[in-house]
Amino acid sequence: MILASEEQKMYDGEHGEAAQKAMEILVAMGRIYDADSMIPVSSAQISGVSYKTIGDAGLEYLEEMARNGAKVKIPSFLNPAGMDCEQWKEMGIPENFAKKQIQITDAYKKMGIEMTCTCTPYFVGIVPEFGEHIAWAESSAVAYANSVLGARTNREGGPSALAAAICGVTPNYGLHLDENRTADIIVNVECGLKTNSDFGAMGNHLGPVIKNKIPAFKGIKNATKDNLKSLGAALAATGSVSLFFVENITPEYRVKDSPERISFTEQNLKETYERLNQEKDADLITIGCPHASMDEIKQLAEIAKTRKFRWKVWIFTARDNKRKAGELGYQKLIENAGGRIVADTCMVVCPLEEMGYRTSGCNSGKAAKYLPNLCRQKLKFGKMEDIV
Repeated sequence: MILASEEQKMYDGEHGEAAQKAMEILVAMGRIYDADSMIPVSSAQISGVSYKTIGDAGLEYLEEMARNGAKVKIPSFLNPAGMDCEQWKEMGIPENFAKKQIQITDAYKKMGIEMTCTCTPYFVGIVPEFGEHIAWAESSAVAYANSVLGARTNREGGPSALAAAICGVTPNYGLHLDENRTADIIVNVECGLKTNSDFGAMGNHLGPVIKNKIPAFKGIKNATKDNLKSLGAALAATGSVSLFFVENITPEYRVKDSPERISFTEQNLKETYERLNQEKDADLITIGCPHASMDEIKQLAEIAKTRKFRWKVWIFTARDNKRKAGELGYQKLIENAGGRIVADTCMVVCPLEEMGYRTSGCNSGKAAKYLPNLCRQKLKFGKMEDIV
């Protein structure tokens, strides 16, 4: 790899031990993926925030980086933590877990990272422009940034995103390059998709089929930002999709010559709902994976106007959106119906299994993948209105 002067100085340790370690990570990645140089990035989104996912080893690494003077050079922000940092006691988070979680966020704060704690930074004002190079780590945020916004990022790991934040650059390979942003499989959608859960179910079905390829969708007539968020999140969770195209909707649509072709039918959609919806009852209904937008919070509030929730309902979102929901009266409606707006965390990375929950409901194709595996939950799946 050819390093610029400042990059070489960081690699040689002239900017301190933390910057040197960060640049060593980036150079090693660049060599693995045959990058010829680094490329500047305008922002970094860092995963590896929940104590549930990184444990004591991750906490030790972060505290060491902070002690060694690590500071970010570019706007940098966090993925969800393992709890709502303001109402963790009300959630029933174990005290030892909370103590460790606070240590993790404190370490990130010392490095100058914003405590956004959301997987949907694009809903709280962090919106990279078309063609802008970034270093984002959370799989659904990567899929959304690449596909819906047309920005450019690989699927960074937590350590490499942190390294990019500290150094301000990332290796120039993969989806940063024009030639790698072309679809190699066309998906003909032969059914109507109406809700976020429909799009999430399609992604849940197709992810294992598409794996790490780039799909181009034909036949989708209309799709909201929330619909596309749900689709990309499920594709990324059940496969390894970091970029997808939707004809006449996404800002890019490029397909290779002689692509593979598959279909998604009404029968596929029906069978996916049947496969995922295993339980009639639930201990907890979870909405907001990825984090709920204001439109989704409003939708739940509208349901809450006239009905009480049958089960305990939590809707997960960014703290800024929770504040807005309070100002608009949505929070009061949801709470009066028996629900709760939860910030900073999500159902996947908080310790549900330690909190006594055994069956969880969701309307997310991504959560439907992770809740049984990471949280040992039995699953109730369906449209928002049906499951609450």
